[in-house]
Amino acid sequence: MDEKQLIEKAKQGDAAALTELVKRYEQTVYNFAFKICRDKERAEHTMQETFLSMVKSLHQFSGNSKLSTWLYTIVSNHCLMLARSKKNKNLTYLEDDDALVNNVHLHEWKVTPDKVTENNELREVLDKSIEKLPYDYRIIFILRDVEGFSTEETAKMTNLSVPAVKSRLHRARAFLRNELNETFGE
Repeated sequence: MDEKQLIEKAKQGDAAALTELVKRYEQTVYNFAFKICRDKERAEHTMQETFLSMVKSLHQFSGNSKLSTWLYTIVSNHCLMLARSKKNKNLTYLEDDDALVNNVHLHEWKVTPDKVTENNELREVLDKSIEKLPYDYRIIFILRDVEGFSTEETAKMTNLSVPAVKSRLHRARAFLRNELNETFGE
């Protein structure tokens, strides 16, 4: 069954269709929440809240965008509310899966162990720099530069205008560039 059919059945109260939608998107929602929160419990909480919101509001989903885009919007809103409620500025966004990163590099014949170490150090510096970004800029940076969404998609997900997304992304990138320049003395 395709996504549109599942959504329509779920809107009509079909529990199996709703369960299938959750199964299809639970990993995506969790991964995105974890990239923002960098905490397993917060990511799980955000995932639960996202699907609870989906269940309550699915009748409002118009189908003008992908369901995943709508879910990213919900995740973004829940993460923003959680960050504001906790007033926690120590959230990070880059995945820290050393096994995956090292695996990719070790399969490339041109990459030597010293390059792997340099890449790991660079990722660590970048991760710490992202921690310093204001939350509103972090979410834009993650959606655009980590997740690869377009400016228009990011604007929809965050309920911002395209110029606001561009501005925040520009500021986030400038901030990160300055942080990296300071770290590496350029």
